[in-house]
Amino acid sequence: MSALAWSLLVALSVLWGGSFFFVGVAVAELPPLTLVALRVGLAAAMLWAALPLVSVPPPRGLRAWRAIAVMGLLNNAIPFSLIVWSQQSLSSGLAAILNATTPLWGVLVAHALTAEEKATPARLAGVLLGFAGVAAMMGPDILGGALAAAAATAAMLAATLSYAFAGVWGRRFRALGVAPMQAAVGQVSASALMILPLALLVDRPWGLAMPSGTAVASVLGLAALSTALAYVIYFRILALAGTVNLLLVTFLVPVSAILLGVLLLGEALLARHLVGMALIGAGLAAIDGRVLRLVR
Repeated sequence: MSALAWSLLVALSVLWGGSFFFVGVAVAELPPLTLVALRVGLAAAMLWAALPLVSVPPPRGLRAWRAIAVMGLLNNAIPFSLIVWSQQSLSSGLAAILNATTPLWGVLVAHALTAEEKATPARLAGVLLGFAGVAAMMGPDILGGALAAAAATAAMLAATLSYAFAGVWGRRFRALGVAPMQAAVGQVSASALMILPLALLVDRPWGLAMPSGTAVASVLGLAALSTALAYVIYFRILALAGTVNLLLVTFLVPVSAILLGVLLLGEALLARHLVGMALIGAGLAAIDGRVLRLVR
């Protein structure tokens, strides 16, 4: 990859790692659905405003919008809600480590649903290594009867599974003529329309106490930096370096999330959490394949 692509990759990892930090701050004062509605709603407004600046027309056609709506459900509405809910019990660093299991699910979902991406022995070994890491991290809590930790872990893994289904679903956009930027603005708009009625019905946000300036700043950072700007950088890397190199961001996101959590939120990780992260990283390396090719 070029120096520009590497720089953008690191920037994206910080923005996505920062999303766990922003959620960790804001979820202390805002209920999950309201927080997600604010995230995708504000990000949608920002991306719609950006379309004319990049000379990209909005998505057109019923077929395209149907596909975009499903993508919004799988890639935003479901996982964002589950992640925010889980972070009521999990630290931001631990949530980011569990989020790194997305490519593990991706291998299994692509094997089951596509003809061209069948799992190889190396990839299956990577999946087993990765989930062994999850067991090493969260197993003692779950076996010890910590129901909150078990439920939060299940929610995070369900969120990453939803991301994996979104990755397979998103392949149809090229055939439909939907540009990456159109997919980005469409999916956050669709997810905002899905989440907003639920937030109004369940959270009744008009009855909530006014959030602090810190919480408001976290929501703005979550929407502007970790969603709207992150999508623009994401699709720029995709054009520069391709999907395989983009997978490297998965290695970097937990690092930035842990650093932010430790330095700014006073979070601490146990030794078993670091062991679990190492096992997940080894699994991702096996799935990515370039380390094995380098050794050969």
